[in-house]
Amino acid sequence: MKIIKHCSQVFPTTATGFLVGMDKAANLEVTNSFPFPFPTVDVPATDGHHDNNAASNLAAAAPRAKANTTYQNEMIKKLREVNVDANNTGWYTSANLGNFVNLNMIENQYFYQKEMNERTVAIVYDVSRSSQGSLSLRAFRLSPAFMNAYREGKFTTESLQKSNLRYQDILLELPLQIHNSHLLTSFLHSLPNPVPTPEAQASQPPTLASLSQTPNPLSPNFNSLNLSIDPFLTQTTDLLLDSIETHHTELNNHQYYQRQLAREQAKITAWQQKRKSENASRALAKQSPLPEDEWQRLFKLPQEPGRLETLLNSRQVEQYARQVDGFAAGVTGKMFAARGNLLPGAGEGG
Repeated sequence: MKIIKHCSQVFPTTATGFLVGMDKAANLEVTNSFPFPFPTVDVPATDGHHDNNAASNLAAAAPRAKANTTYQNEMIKKLREVNVDANNTGWYTSANLGNFVNLNMIENQYFYQKEMNERTVAIVYDVSRSSQGSLSLRAFRLSPAFMNAYREGKFTTESLQKSNLRYQDILLELPLQIHNSHLLTSFLHSLPNPVPTPEAQASQPPTLASLSQTPNPLSPNFNSLNLSIDPFLTQTTDLLLDSIETHHTELNNHQYYQRQLAREQAKITAWQQKRKSENASRALAKQSPLPEDEWQRLFKLPQEPGRLETLLNSRQVEQYARQVDGFAAGVTGKMFAARGNLLPGAGEGG
């Protein structure tokens, strides 16, 4: 509830905080959470959009900030003084329609798994999806293969082929179970049942005959047959198109690098052939050969762009695609059911 409250209060700004609990065998129990202090940023007061983005960027990077690390250690120290669970179990962040797969999230989780504990987790609370009535709370951890690749800092085509790292291997989603503490459960059971008010007693049917005359509370509800498109489906589709456009941009950058590399390699090959012919002529004239490795000083190969952003964007595209599939399931079923009335002749062949 503390995570939900914090994320909902600062929405649409990104909310972050740290988790404490206990590590019991194969289970990681999270018993409490504390938000990081809200970051302050000096920006022009007239630029509200820039102000919101700057605050979100600072909040997203808060888990690995030095000041917040000190704040976290002090909080854990005080929790141990009162003899409660005070082991670092990870951190949490908010999301909007599943847009949590980014570099900040990866850097934060890498910091926790490397510096704190390799079993720490990142809990993601999606505010927009939870507003539809279904709680969206998920737990993630970086895979060992991605941890090794990120530690080396090499995300070139050759290194990815050698390690066989795919975008599906970046995050490991862990099963999450939510339950009340024993103290809260005991408190709920100790609460007395409320006494019905006179108005509530009067509204109840006194006999079985009167019950049959009252309107059926489970009468058909035709609101579920509404064919309007879910607004969350529209927003998620727009985000999916933006991610696909970003993917095409990264692909064009890599293709430009390949063209530049091919041109430089052609120049190097031509220079090496020319130098070999010169050395052959000098050998016939009984002269000392010229060095054939001068091309390393004369030519400079272009630097290959990192593939990390492409991997993260591909993982984000997969996340959006799953959400679109989930949103479209209900709409598609209703469309097929009503296609006979929407399209003339469509129901004849079915």
